[in-house]
Amino acid sequence: MGVRAVARARTLVGTPFRLHGRDAAGVDCVGLVALAWQRETPTGYALRTCNPTLLEAPLRAMRFRRRRKVKPGDILILNAGPAQLHLGIWTGDSLVHADAGLRRVVETPGWPRWPVLSMWGR
Repeated sequence: MGVRAVARARTLVGTPFRLHGRDAAGVDCVGLVALAWQRETPTGYALRTCNPTLLEAPLRAMRFRRRRKVKPGDILILNAGPAQLHLGIWTGDSLVHADAGLRRVVETPGWPRWPVLSMWGR
């Protein structure tokens, strides 16, 4: 299942960043996860937060659970900066994520440059 989620996430590379976006017109990091895993997610959350439980709630709603070891397709909760938590999908050797600064979905090679707060999978 994770391999299919990675493949779907990669098809979204280049998609514009849009807060609460859930389609080809634009996605945010939660929307990217939802589309890659073909799950519905809540909206109405703030872009900036220091509280990881605000990102854990949508993951639990999508029936993910915390992992100790990461596998391709797993979701990482990252500390991308002050009051800026972020989700990304681990491919096995890169991270697919909706980058608000670059205004699009990108695939970044290697382990994420941001601290990983937790890992979630199916």
